[in-house]
Amino acid sequence: MILIDYKSRKPIYEQIIENMKQLVVSGALKRDEQIPSVRQLAQELAINPNTIQKAYAELERQGVIYSLKGRGSFVGSSLQELRNIQQNERLEELAALSKELYRLQVPQEELYLVIQQVYKQQKEDEIHD
Repeated sequence: MILIDYKSRKPIYEQIIENMKQLVVSGALKRDEQIPSVRQLAQELAINPNTIQKAYAELERQGVIYSLKGRGSFVGSSLQELRNIQQNERLEELAALSKELYRLQVPQEELYLVIQQVYKQQKEDEIHD
């Protein structure tokens, strides 16, 4: 299910992209499974079909989905492929953030400590879920 936060600063088409990727990563959508048509999703979310088309075009460019003329759009990436893509994207973001923290003279040890605390908290949260 795709959820749109209309109060978010993030554009709606980007929210759709993230939601679709999350549906694949979570296993809710499987490789080669058909996704809703542009018109159908636009009606469900009550947004302009051009916004959906823009999101689908970007998802297709990224290889997350593919289209077959006259048949619709389908999931193109497997769970593992999409996880790898997302991991690489997040590691690039972390590298950029690390450079910024370095320029701000944040000690390397402090960065390690923050990462360790986040991982520890995530593991504890998983145990309690």
